[in-house]
Amino acid sequence: MKIVMALALLAVIAALVVAGKAMLQDGRDGAPKTNRMARALAWRVGLSIALFLFVLLSYMMGWIHPTGVPV
Repeated sequence: MKIVMALALLAVIAALVVAGKAMLQDGRDGAPKTNRMARALAWRVGLSIALFLFVLLSYMMGWIHPTGVPV
């Protein structure tokens, strides 16, 4: 379970890196701008929402348990 969540988090970070790279490179040297940044950010949002829903589903199914801070 931890591996799946870690891979999803890495995918979110990778999409953010791709968007940043596209933002810095698109439109340089007279090249036309592309929609790579918007597409990468859309992927990031979708992956983040999917990860959040997966965590909620995992909790509801009993696959993960909160540890919390003892009071």
